[in-house]
Amino acid sequence: MKTYDVVVIGAGAAGLMCAAQAGYAGRRVLLLDHAKKAGKKILMSGGGRCNFTNMATTPQHFYSQNPYFCLSALKRYAPGDFVELVERHGVDYVEKAPGQLFCAGSAKAIVRVLLTECEWAGVDVRLGTCVERVERRGEGMRLATSLGHVDAGVAVVATGGLSIPTMGATGFGYDIARQFGLEVLPTRPALVPFTLSEPWKARAAALSGVSVDVRVACNGREFAEPMLFTHRGLSGPAMLQISSVWRPGDTLTVDLLPAEDAQAALRKARCATPKRRLSTWLGERLPKRLAQALLQWYGAAETATPLAEYSNAAVDVWAERLNAWALKPAGTEGWRTAEVTLGGVNTDALSSKDFSVSEIPQLRFIGEVLDVTGELGGFNFQWAWASGVACGRAC
Repeated sequence: MKTYDVVVIGAGAAGLMCAAQAGYAGRRVLLLDHAKKAGKKILMSGGGRCNFTNMATTPQHFYSQNPYFCLSALKRYAPGDFVELVERHGVDYVEKAPGQLFCAGSAKAIVRVLLTECEWAGVDVRLGTCVERVERRGEGMRLATSLGHVDAGVAVVATGGLSIPTMGATGFGYDIARQFGLEVLPTRPALVPFTLSEPWKARAAALSGVSVDVRVACNGREFAEPMLFTHRGLSGPAMLQISSVWRPGDTLTVDLLPAEDAQAALRKARCATPKRRLSTWLGERLPKRLAQALLQWYGAAETATPLAEYSNAAVDVWAERLNAWALKPAGTEGWRTAEVTLGGVNTDALSSKDFSVSEIPQLRFIGEVLDVTGELGGFNFQWAWASGVACGRAC
């Protein structure tokens, strides 16, 4: 029987950060993960370069049934705090988009930082170790693991969500929550590409690789980001963002010319350049393959028609196609490619100060397993760091 002050289950972003902080606080810490590598999701994120934070992080960038829960942790550990950590370890980084910080090299640098911090903090890291059962033992917890039984003053569940099961994601954290009577809110894939049904699937496949800046809207939210056509449907930052608010059966409204009023621009062009063709006008504003495809989808005969011959009604129809293209996805690619999980352990039962469970203070939940999900752009990693720090320092 081994005894620790703190046992953290899950060596992902939140778990690694929590373990290091608890170790620095003078606790005897054991960090367990069934995977053979720590931080596997960190390693694959951001195309292997890890968008490790967003300098513009606010609670408004997160989805949760309890939107106020994340406030305390995010306030106590800001993006600048994590930047200071990576700078201290000599990690070079770049700002790819406003506020979005990525490793200049490999995401391995972030995992090295966290493992080094755990080493310096005296954390006992055991990978390739399965946790079979978690039980309450008086004022502490007991874990049955592949290493044998372990007693802990505090058990921290940092097992992540259901996204990307090939990386080892499971619902074990939710099982633990239910075991102790906690509500697990319905989960679904988020930050995930859309699939399309025919004929749109074939149309998207023909444009695979084409990217265009759009503004997409659904259920009262909108995002201005690039959209990417794929062999299966639609992806790119715009689609990943809107997937978090989309529900099956919903229609997406896509503005293909977000910086222009298509109706006004077409009517002006009709007067100023009456002999110009619509194909020429579209080709000046959209990727040529997309411009040609739109004409094929909505009337190939119009290719040779000069703008002067378009009535106001015809102009208005094209303007709506361009500024308010309505598209109903068949679904999403699901857990296989989803970057995060929406839903999870209901935070109403947890303390926002130390992430402990009401009536069971020796049990805590952090990171993605909770019903706190960020938008695309480094927000989910910042939540992992912030929740890990808040919990680890309070253990």
